[in-house]
Amino acid sequence: MKFRKTIEVKNIFNKISNKYDFLNNLLSFGLHKLWKRKLVDLVEPLNGEDWADLCCGTGDLAFLIFDRVSPKGTITGIDSAEEILNIAKRRSEIKKNKFIKWEIKDVLEINNYSKNFDGICMSYGLRNLNNVEEGIKKVFSLLKDKGRAGFLDFNHSTKNSLSDLFQKIYLRLIVVNISRLFNLSQEYEYIEKSIRNFPKKNELLKIAKEVGFKKAEYRTLCWGQMGILILAK
Repeated sequence: MKFRKTIEVKNIFNKISNKYDFLNNLLSFGLHKLWKRKLVDLVEPLNGEDWADLCCGTGDLAFLIFDRVSPKGTITGIDSAEEILNIAKRRSEIKKNKFIKWEIKDVLEINNYSKNFDGICMSYGLRNLNNVEEGIKKVFSLLKDKGRAGFLDFNHSTKNSLSDLFQKIYLRLIVVNISRLFNLSQEYEYIEKSIRNFPKKNELLKIAKEVGFKKAEYRTLCWGQMGILILAK
């Protein structure tokens, strides 16, 4: 089935939606907010530009980007999981922000925004797409000429390095065990599986270049635990 992974991921995020922000803060010790700010700093959204937050979850990046592109720019948050997107919408209502547009859609099925965006960001979403290469191609098609994109996700550390061992221990013993307290252990076990199947740094850079991006850079964060892929047309 072509979109089997897409459906699996959608179901996972719908199930964890009510605990998503709480567990993100708990399991990352709040550091995910700093990593997302770093991503936004690197791609430099500007006032008046049109941006998208793909696989937007509860909208963290969308709100950060909006602060940069407003009052003249636009921001669109897109996610396939309805329950988690509803949380983003509620956060928008609490902030009285009526300017961010939210859409329920799978990234690979976006067909109405060709060359529409000056920039695109995605945090912890690229490895969850049905096909990573197709995801990068889709981002390329959505960007205007000279547009740029940034992706924050887990990084592959050198096999059997301290960073690699820490990541495995952290995911298996801390993340899964804590999530078990909320009856979400199966959903959080998926993280390690998804990282294992996610292209490594050099593979991501190669894919981006083959897709047509002129600039492709990769930076690591948190002692190699996280990585940011920065692309520009």
